[in-house]
Amino acid sequence: MAKLFGTDGVRGEANRYPMNAEIAFTIGQAVVYILKKAHSRPKIVIGKDTRISGYMLESSLESGITSMGGNPYLLGVLPTPGIAFAAQSMRANAGIVISASHNPFQDNGIKIFSGSGFKLSDEQEESIEDLIMSNTLHGLVPPVNEMGQAFRLEDVNGRYIVFLKNTFPRDLSIEGMKIVLDTANGATYKVAPETFWELGAEIEVIHNTPNGININDKCGSQHPQDLRKKVVECGAAIGLAFDGDGDRLIAVDEKGQEISGDQILLICATILKEQGKLKNDLLVSTVMSNLGLRVACKKYGFKYHASKVGDRYVLEDMLQLGSVIGGEESGHVIFIDHHTTGDGIITALQLLAAMVRKGKPLSELARMMDIYPQKLINVDVKSKPDISTVPQIKEIIEKVEKELGDDGRVLVRYSGTQNMCRVMVEGPSESVTDKYCKEIADAVKSVLG
Repeated sequence: MAKLFGTDGVRGEANRYPMNAEIAFTIGQAVVYILKKAHSRPKIVIGKDTRISGYMLESSLESGITSMGGNPYLLGVLPTPGIAFAAQSMRANAGIVISASHNPFQDNGIKIFSGSGFKLSDEQEESIEDLIMSNTLHGLVPPVNEMGQAFRLEDVNGRYIVFLKNTFPRDLSIEGMKIVLDTANGATYKVAPETFWELGAEIEVIHNTPNGININDKCGSQHPQDLRKKVVECGAAIGLAFDGDGDRLIAVDEKGQEISGDQILLICATILKEQGKLKNDLLVSTVMSNLGLRVACKKYGFKYHASKVGDRYVLEDMLQLGSVIGGEESGHVIFIDHHTTGDGIITALQLLAAMVRKGKPLSELARMMDIYPQKLINVDVKSKPDISTVPQIKEIIEKVEKELGDDGRVLVRYSGTQNMCRVMVEGPSESVTDKYCKEIADAVKSVLG
């Protein structure tokens, strides 16, 4: 059997290995077994997004947890960062999220938070995986009198909304500000509108009628075209698009132009710098961030560090280097002074605070960073050998890097959750960037596709 855990938990097509009822059941058992070494009756919160397969996986996890002697607390539909909040707030021993984030509805995933609200380390995930793969869990179940009980909680949404509102500066106001929200028919469809409404904003909401199969379907942070139109149509100050599980944000300015995660990072880091709150004068992002972000950080007088791709690696580097803000170009931003993980709603609130504090429209703030032409091509692959060991691909990469020199860069990496190779090129112009990216992508496809 293949490795279970990728860069963001276990993920795959629902009702197929590894995202089936059997694996979910054994994940529940394994988590409890490991936790029981420190806690006699582990308390585990479970939340999910709006995918139709969430019911099956929720029931399977619940069964696995109770069978091994743990108590699961079912939160229902709640954003991923809301589940991290609940785990910490309720003093649970772990939190389990059922979601495949921005993926289409047929996929699903399981990721695990510790009781402190942080995602599990690679080593902790490996210990769970080893238990499952060794096929020994069936011999470790306790007698009937030591089985656990499940509980369903109804008040978590309200507690999470209060937590979110408290991250918005009390000396500022968005009273009467016109905002359009796109909740991607996903996990934020209830809590996001209520949060901004309670803060006094005038809100318009689109894509907030989930039916189990329309999550991320031509909407949300991956597809903001409807949001762009709605912002202009309504004369809104800003549009905010979340992904299916609510940990990412992509914004749209008042002119209908998309604002990337890199631009959001720079705007928020600059405000923190001006307030003397940018600890160690450092912003953390990933190797996928636009070259323009590095240039802008230098311009505004703070340091930049590039981590490996994946929010867990961004967080690891933030904690190690002492940074309070970090994130990804995709819109996954972590404000460590507010939360232990990326939260799209918190990111939106901090961006709104920056607009209010500066007294400037988002379109003007976005111009703080020049975006270098960037082309990304995703190539489906049958295998994932080390790129440096594939001569045809290695040679074309070296050729392009030499021709670009200091005017661009090349990044070729595999997806951590899909059988896909991502080819990214930045360069001095759209035509040059597109040309070089296609050359490398064609080489990858011919050898690995």
